Amino acid sequence: MLADPPRERADAARNRLRVQEAAAKLFREHGVEAVSMDAVAAEAGVGKGTLFRRFGDKSGLVAALLDDKERDLQERILSGPPPLGPGAPAGDRVRAFVAAYTDYLVEYLDLLRVSETASPGARYRIGAYRFWHRHLAILLAEARPGADADYLAHALLAPLAAEHVTAVLRECDAARVAAGLTVLADALVSGPAAG
Repeated sequence: MLADPPRERADAARNRLRVQEAAAKLFREHGVEAVSMDAVAAEAGVGKGTLFRRFGDKSGLVAALLDDKERDLQERILSGPPPLGPGAPAGDRVRAFVAAYTDYLVEYLDLLRVSETASPGARYRIGAYRFWHRHLAILLAEARPGADADYLAHALLAPLAAEHVTAVLRECDAARVAAGLTVLADALVSGPAAG
């Protein structure tokens, strides 16, 4: 989740960077769903075999594009300033996480949607999801002693699923989604004590 990626040959690193830049450009211009792996290979000037060996499929390419963004958010959670980073009360950190994750989700919604729906249950197998879940479970256990923090973390992450937010954004704008998620997080951390 925060481990450094394995070392790679210089030519492989150049190809990876070219592919990621090409994919990001094409996804921005045409949308993730409309871009084929063939188009990415052509834009990057690499063979399809290179692309498929490196990334496997479009969801693997999307995961690689999201990796740096996920690492950035994880770093801010682990060592950034409070309230997202350490040093703030658990409830404030939960609220800050929901706000930061909502911003991240809205900005990279198409990429996250592909990543989370590549196969049934893909969202729950992604390393980043396990990181978000563990982070929230720890904070919720502190904020709500006696509550089932493990389940509550899953429950709080559920409306942050890219597929769900994609559907909701057809009826609500991003600000309304963010406001609703803030209310939900606040209810979880400041509701009645668990019994």
